[in-house]
Amino acid sequence: MTHHFLVVHPAAHGAWQPRRSWCYTRCPVDSSSISAGLIQIKTGPDKRAMKEIAIVGGGPAGALCGERLASHGFQVTIFDERLAWEKPCGGGLTHKAIKAYPFLLDSSQPKKIVRIAELISGSGHRARFEMSHPIVIYARKVLNGLLLDRAQAAGCHTVCSRVTSVNIDGPQVRLMAGGEERRSDFVVLAAGARNQLLPETVALGAKDLEVTLGYFVPTEEDILKVKFLKEFEGYLWSFPRSDHLSVGICAKMGQSPTHELRRHLDEFVSEEKIPMAGARFFSHMLPSPEAQTIRGRRIVGKNWAMAGDAAACVDPVTGEGLYYALRSGDLLAQALIEGLPQAYPERLRAAFSADLEFASHLARKLFRGNFLGGAITTRMVQLLNCSPAFRDLVRDVFSGSQDYRSLKSRLWDQFGITFLEFARSFFSPSATARATRSAPREPQP
Repeated sequence: MTHHFLVVHPAAHGAWQPRRSWCYTRCPVDSSSISAGLIQIKTGPDKRAMKEIAIVGGGPAGALCGERLASHGFQVTIFDERLAWEKPCGGGLTHKAIKAYPFLLDSSQPKKIVRIAELISGSGHRARFEMSHPIVIYARKVLNGLLLDRAQAAGCHTVCSRVTSVNIDGPQVRLMAGGEERRSDFVVLAAGARNQLLPETVALGAKDLEVTLGYFVPTEEDILKVKFLKEFEGYLWSFPRSDHLSVGICAKMGQSPTHELRRHLDEFVSEEKIPMAGARFFSHMLPSPEAQTIRGRRIVGKNWAMAGDAAACVDPVTGEGLYYALRSGDLLAQALIEGLPQAYPERLRAAFSADLEFASHLARKLFRGNFLGGAITTRMVQLLNCSPAFRDLVRDVFSGSQDYRSLKSRLWDQFGITFLEFARSFFSPSATARATRSAPREPQP
């Protein structure tokens, strides 16, 4: 169903000097704080050439992009048929996201701060560890609402309606939303991986997508869990949120039939003894881009650009998308403010897409590869239990402070000490267990 609810911002009727604003999350936003965590940049000479910006998609990429642009004087309208909604995903924000956008940690909105993670191999091995930095987990409806509140406080208009067509021919971009034609100087497409509104853009295909199935379970937990399966590109997860648990499975599209994924999911729920009373089932498609897609995807034109999932900004190994959505929206806004939209793809590559391309090559080897006669994921879990050096590396990967391009060199640099620690575990397993239990806690932010 198409909604036709329109929120008209006071800025449409004259000068606006905001103090506090109430909207989707019923949370007051202090507009003096909206610059927190955003890059300070200089305005380029061509800024005024594009004054009106339309953003299709009110998720993290679109909302943050809109906030940035509106705070620099652009007239921004965000179109989304649902605005703040509960997207089926883990909802985790790693250290790099919190470091770049500290308001995500400082916000008064309900969130879960998780410090302990547990990895489970397909053979049943388990390893529990404290992450170098905690992961902050929001319900996606809450997170989207927080970001939209900030965008509106900065001056964005929001239209709760679906955009059905975009025409970029002519002096202005023309959009159809709620049966009405809207015009803008530039359009940002941030409405997800499967959205194809322009002939110049291509929706992500099956090879660049993954299927997710899961449950929102009304129970409490403090530990983040990830389970690997044998010869399986994907994983099972249990992510604790402030008032419920997100439990699910993700897999490359076409790898396994839906009934098989559902069986793996229900077995995981049973093994972890998760109480299912009141649980709500979900299913969705998310990006899982291949290397050539990350490198070759066209994400900008003369009067349009893509951000977030639409631009394939997702980690192919972990599935993390929130940081990359936020960062892509931020970098696109920076390029537009400077009057240099064509610089956006190269800035994205320098910031993270080259690293994601490397991760895509790594993903299949990690999930399907073998090492020393066993699955790599099984050996990884075993090494976590007997090698403090390897455990520190995995801690950094999970918290988002270890990039992929330097991962290989770090593994080789510490190969000797990891091998010695692994060998020692065979001769003195009790000592290894004591060392694991007594490992010092990392300082928390």
